Amino acid sequence: MRQPAANPRTTIRRPTSADGEKVWSLVGATGSLDDNSLYCNLLQATHFASTCAIAEQNGQVVGWVSGYILPEQPDTYFVWQVCVGEAARGRGLGRRLIGDVLTRPECRAVTTLQCTITHDNEPSWGLFRAIAGKLDAQLRQLELFEKDTHFGGRHESEYVVSIGPFSPAQATALTRA
Repeated sequence: MRQPAANPRTTIRRPTSADGEKVWSLVGATGSLDDNSLYCNLLQATHFASTCAIAEQNGQVVGWVSGYILPEQPDTYFVWQVCVGEAARGRGLGRRLIGDVLTRPECRAVTTLQCTITHDNEPSWGLFRAIAGKLDAQLRQLELFEKDTHFGGRHESEYVVSIGPFSPAQATALTRA
């Protein structure tokens, strides 16, 4: 019997409609991310494919980033969700997924990266602090959606995190392993 490689090769690509269910399953398996509907993931994988990315190892989806360019701020890429399966964690895959999107022609005008994070989400804080370091860009945070006012007390406050400014050349640093 053939043994799996200790460090399987990871490929990153744009998603297709056939990836929607795989993404939905990956996100659901984490247990810690907000679930979107399967339909939402299908729309992300089609309508927003140019600003989303899939990571695969041995034909299996092991990573996902969804995001979009803000309609009123064409210089800002907003990361909606980053998901890395347990078997692929600890190797910078989340950073590389974001870097892959930022180096695409659709993002040539992007100089700022944004996301929202709750204060207790240490993995996300670690990821975005590392990204700010790689980009040699400032990280700023501001409460965007307040627990009681916006979530009716059912979800912790979300802080908008902005990283930038950076250049397209700096964004290539995110794609390196």
